[in-house]
Amino acid sequence: MIVYNLSDMQGVIGKINDRYKKKAVVDVRSGDTVRVHQKIREGNKERVQIFQGLVIRTDMKGSHTSRITVRRISSGVGVEKSFLLHSPLVVQVEVTKRSKVRRNYLSYMRERTGKAARLSSIDFDRNAVNDVHDEAAEAEEAKLHEQQKAEAAAKAEEKAQAEAENEAKVAAALAAHDQADNKPDEKTE
Repeated sequence: MIVYNLSDMQGVIGKINDRYKKKAVVDVRSGDTVRVHQKIREGNKERVQIFQGLVIRTDMKGSHTSRITVRRISSGVGVEKSFLLHSPLVVQVEVTKRSKVRRNYLSYMRERTGKAARLSSIDFDRNAVNDVHDEAAEAEEAKLHEQQKAEAAAKAEEKAQAEAENEAKVAAALAAHDQADNKPDEKTE
């Protein structure tokens, strides 16, 4: 029979959890309006999609599984997305507006639309809140941009090469046509 010490197990679990945490995460609260930059993979292409909305819930702030639920109205339909803050797919979270709320879970916002859904905003230092430097995430985003630029340059080069080949074919056809026009016909003589 193997006996495990609970404190040793928690220490090991804590080390594993810390390894998957990001170094720094933006301090997001309920009532904030945020722009979440999320990495989307479609086939073999990757792009960054931005989802902007109101944070109606924050869960487990200190944990590596900390999650925010963001709600927005799109074409008259309420859309909610949950984001794990420490996920490698979440590239950046940017707080654009901070509102005065007294709850952590703003479920009452689901029934409100239009002017009834407005929250009173409070002043905050946007630069101080959003100034989080995660070198790994910034490097990943820069790598994506470089990859997209390289793909665009390769496509442009390929297109230019195809156009050059077409122009060469046209020039050859015109030269053959001119040569045929200058050559006297043997049948007419």
